Amino acid sequence: MTQRVIVSDPDVMTGTPCFRGTRVPFKNLIDYLEGGHSLGEFLRQFPTVTHEMAVQALEEAKESLFARIA
Repeated sequence: MTQRVIVSDPDVMTGTPCFRGTRVPFKNLIDYLEGGHSLGEFLRQFPTVTHEMAVQALEEAKESLFARIA
């Protein structure tokens, strides 16, 4: 199994779910997309997050949502 890209560590950003190895909250990606911005814009603003990390994070969120409503 692939290692999760969104992690919560009490020592990093007080436990806010962030992209692994960064201090970038996952919520920032959601906020960008909700605001009508592109994934490319998000990645330019947060260069420590790769395209692959962002796509995997969205997949993880989708799987989590489907698991909750199933």
